[in-house]
Amino acid sequence: MIKIRGILKTAQTVQDDLRNGLSTQKVAEFKQFIQSSVETIERLCAEAKTTPHHLPRRSREAYYFLKGIDLGNLPIASSQATQTQVASISIKNIKAQQNTILEKIFNLASASNQNSAEIQQLAQTLTRTVTIIEKICFNQQATPASLTRSSRQIYSWMKFLTDEQNLQLHLTSTYRVRQIAQEILNKHQQTSVKLTIELSNIAGLYKGKKSSTFAHISISEGFINASDEVLQALVKSVLCGKSQDSTRLIRSFASSEEYSTVVLMLDLIAEVISENPQGKFYNLDDLFNKLNHEYFAGHLVKPRLAWSKITTYRKFAHYEPARDRVVMSLTLDNANIPEFVTEFVLFHELLHKYHGTKWVNGRRMVHTPEFRSDENKFQLYAEAQRWLQMLASGES
Repeated sequence: MIKIRGILKTAQTVQDDLRNGLSTQKVAEFKQFIQSSVETIERLCAEAKTTPHHLPRRSREAYYFLKGIDLGNLPIASSQATQTQVASISIKNIKAQQNTILEKIFNLASASNQNSAEIQQLAQTLTRTVTIIEKICFNQQATPASLTRSSRQIYSWMKFLTDEQNLQLHLTSTYRVRQIAQEILNKHQQTSVKLTIELSNIAGLYKGKKSSTFAHISISEGFINASDEVLQALVKSVLCGKSQDSTRLIRSFASSEEYSTVVLMLDLIAEVISENPQGKFYNLDDLFNKLNHEYFAGHLVKPRLAWSKITTYRKFAHYEPARDRVVMSLTLDNANIPEFVTEFVLFHELLHKYHGTKWVNGRRMVHTPEFRSDENKFQLYAEAQRWLQMLASGES
């Protein structure tokens, strides 16, 4: 499988440019850069006798993002001064604050039954920190979407953990990873190795360092609902080295909806355009009213509905229970996407609101048999699934 270096960074840089808006002087240069980047990716793939559709998942999504940019409808910044101001909001010491919180979480995760008072104190710290960040943005007439990339990433992670269920799941997962890691170290008679573990909003799936005296394991927040088998594969990859079996397990879970749901949730926290349900092509209020009448007998209370700033190619929406909000990807607000496809994705998220979450052995279950049964009642279910598969593969 071919790997193209720099494609993820290119996509992230472009996404930041689109978020902040382009100056009129840079539009032509931006268009040329996008076209050149896409052509380079396609040329490198052709030379390797493959196609962009066979790139690693994250690189493939980055290619689809670049390829799908509407160069004839680029966002223009109101002024260069505004653009500079919006792009420069950086939160001082935010990384140090995150490290302090991660250390508290690691210490709390030393036992399966954590101290409730300490958890409450941690929750208050998270809420207080998030509130301060939001106030800083508000005072600059901006939103957290205008934070620098690193600050936005940490803010989104903290905001995610202000939800009580997310925090509890995070603590439980950290405990499980810690237990697995300790068992492996004990098995190899390395009990003196100082262990640190963190689950956070990182760019990759996992990373780590190990020496004769310490071991540090950093895992994507997307794995908080993974099975012990997957978590063991992650820990082994850091402590013992990669293996085909471990890599297969990790990649398989990273391709699952459980993983992408969490990752998208983190991405969308700071990326909502506004809670205006009216998109360029589709009005979420209208779609909700239609779905509520047809599938919920008009009894479902309408959640908050919003479009995100993000164009996605695997996970197209997310329901946030704590905010009672459905956030839809801009990918679906497109004249080339049939209305029933956007409607189906919204229906899927409304089912999350309707059915809620079930917990089994400390793991969160959202796609229960009852959920799937109701989902299959969508009139154009098979057609919608085919469309979403085409979007995910870049064939549409």
